[in-house]
Amino acid sequence: MKTRRLTVLISGNGSNLQALIDARDQGRLRIEIVQVISNRADAMGLKRADRAGIPALIIDHREFPDRASFDAQLAAAIQAGAPDLVVLAGFMRIIGPAVLEPFEGRMINLHPSLLPRYRGTHTYQRALDAGDVEHGASIHFVSEVLDGGPVLSQLRIPILDKDDKTTLAARLAPMEHRLLVSTIEFLTRHEVECRDETIYVDGKPLNRPLLLQPDETLS
Repeated sequence: MKTRRLTVLISGNGSNLQALIDARDQGRLRIEIVQVISNRADAMGLKRADRAGIPALIIDHREFPDRASFDAQLAAAIQAGAPDLVVLAGFMRIIGPAVLEPFEGRMINLHPSLLPRYRGTHTYQRALDAGDVEHGASIHFVSEVLDGGPVLSQLRIPILDKDDKTTLAARLAPMEHRLLVSTIEFLTRHEVECRDETIYVDGKPLNRPLLLQPDETLS
């Protein structure tokens, strides 16, 4: 089992990045985080990267005249790291074709909903407003459709009567960390391909997302 090279894209706190760093340091994940890229200079995740000795780069989208020029710079930066996998961990920018195409099938995103429900933002409040009895998180391959690529893995938590969007998000956050680490671990143990909107695991099509159960890992 070879060590996988990761580039991680962030925009904020970087708690999911920290979960990857911790799992790497504990020997659970055979990964090398070759770089962290943020579109915000004030992202706390940049400090996490610095403490872990990981090269970090700021590409502030506000400093570019248009999306195309930002995308071109971002694509070039990712390519310079030569990653096996690009992980969007709280990266709050839509990925354009210039970034997506070179890494199609090698770019995953963590999204706080049970996709295909609630693509986009404000997922916690939308689940509450709909009267859902459960919420969760999904990891999917990135495509040109916002939060629309094939879903690799998910986890589910119940929505409690007392929940509001803040408490629901707080209960889901540590589970998101588990999902991300377990999914990356799965990707290091299996041959996973995504082509023609279908995910293949060890050569066989994945008919439904992998479901992470409490206190278990993805096998």
